[in-house]
Amino acid sequence: MSTPQSKTGGQVLVDRLIRHGIEDLFLIPGIQLDWAVDALRQRPDEISLFIPRHEQTTTYMADGYYRATGRTGAAMVVPGPGALNAGAGLSTAYASNSKVLFVTGQIHSTGLGKGLGLLHEIKDQTGFVKGLTKWSHLAGSPEDIAPSVDAAFAQLEAGRPRPVGLEIPHDFLSAKVEGEARAAKQDAPPAEAPDARLYDQAAALLDAARLPVIYAGGGVLSADADGPLRELAEKLGAPVVMSDNGRGAISDAHPLGMNALAGRAVFQHADVVLVVGSRFIDALTPTPSWPAGTIRYIYINIDADDLTAPRTAEVAIQADAAQGLRELGARVKKRTALSNEDAGRVKEWASAQIEQVEPQASYVRALRDAMPEDGIFVNELTQVGYLARIAFPVFAPRTYIGPGYQGTLGYGFPVALGAAVGGRGRRVVSITGDGGFGWNMQELATARRYGLPVTLVVFNDGHYGNVRAIQKREFGAEVAVELTNPDFRLLASAFGVPYVQADSPEALFGAVRAANDEPGPVLVEVKLGVVPSPWHLLRLQPMKGMTGPAAPANPLGEPR
Repeated sequence: MSTPQSKTGGQVLVDRLIRHGIEDLFLIPGIQLDWAVDALRQRPDEISLFIPRHEQTTTYMADGYYRATGRTGAAMVVPGPGALNAGAGLSTAYASNSKVLFVTGQIHSTGLGKGLGLLHEIKDQTGFVKGLTKWSHLAGSPEDIAPSVDAAFAQLEAGRPRPVGLEIPHDFLSAKVEGEARAAKQDAPPAEAPDARLYDQAAALLDAARLPVIYAGGGVLSADADGPLRELAEKLGAPVVMSDNGRGAISDAHPLGMNALAGRAVFQHADVVLVVGSRFIDALTPTPSWPAGTIRYIYINIDADDLTAPRTAEVAIQADAAQGLRELGARVKKRTALSNEDAGRVKEWASAQIEQVEPQASYVRALRDAMPEDGIFVNELTQVGYLARIAFPVFAPRTYIGPGYQGTLGYGFPVALGAAVGGRGRRVVSITGDGGFGWNMQELATARRYGLPVTLVVFNDGHYGNVRAIQKREFGAEVAVELTNPDFRLLASAFGVPYVQADSPEALFGAVRAANDEPGPVLVEVKLGVVPSPWHLLRLQPMKGMTGPAAPANPLGEPR
């Protein structure tokens, strides 16, 4: 009887990644990963490697990959400075509920916790990784690698989607592992089904409501619950207000699909709000037109932490968004709470407010009109991007990507690269300011090397524009906000990337439309001056105070 051939720990790691469906890996190699990287070299037809120019881009690309596809993004870096550099992307993935497998090397196992000053050693790396993931594990032996990877994937599939971390000491990767790996750890038991009576109570509230409103968050997209959401909304005739992470949960072209600005009008008339897949907090500032306690809330969330205080739930259901929406859809009565005519008036009102913010509104419209309908839009923290949160129409799930609550400046371009890898040829349009672009402009090399179809639009105002606007408003002066930029035409040329300057909405439309026919990346620069702030339109708040005493009337009339 022959004995199974031994493998290195690095080979075991790669075997397990492939078994769990990882096809693409975002990696920067280094000495503590040598045996894993050599194992990857041996499997080129099974797993593709993408090597960016900065470790933070590994986790950003993994995040973008997941958000464009729903498939786990995987990143691998060396310990110490490698893990620290990757932390920004990991924190953004955590805030955006992204399934990211983060694998980092560790120092030699005999030196852990001893402070010997080994290469890339930092104090308590394990605690650092734990703080940026929902689950993390330090492999305890070479034989522990396979079950640890299995446990990591079990955690990725259980509960709320968020990154998981796995640390592997480099001597475990080079060690020999004999025989077959033992069975996977069972660390993530399935959640219990909610009590059916909770669904009955929620359905009764929705049926009795004068105007039920659905607030959809990113959990709807994570659960692939756009179909059940649309069916429930149409059965009730209830408007659907989408969070920034929830954009695309229902098409903006659908009569009931509402952005946050339109949500102000319908929330002011709502008496029951169903919050699904969102950490939404109902502690909105009371006003005479939006008094406290006038709305009763139903929460559906897979994470128990997002069902508790400071939220005040009439009914709280811990469940996957798809399951919860299907259960409610089967129970509620068919009716039309909000007519298509009334919904249309609300959306026209919101559009009219958006169109007053120029030139941003025209630039956003040009971007949408020039993009393919199935293109992926990655929005950044820039003066045009802020308005795009509500002004950019989204027609399908996983075609709009925002920064989540981290608000990570500079995340957009590297995230777009990962979305392009996952998109398998679909055009990605990434917008950024010149400030944010400075974080990762070296990744033009990555876009060019792999021929990624990303149209990068840099709005260049020579400043950290939003910081400058806040300083001017609050203090009447500005400091530390002016930038020294490269010549973006020469920068693009240095990396072999086509460049276009477009200093009007019409020119931007033409540049983005033409870029759709390019096989790889294109850099478009738009020079921008001081522009008006769109922030008064962006938050879901009572309408009074939205634009001061002259605030426009609610298109649905005064609340009853």
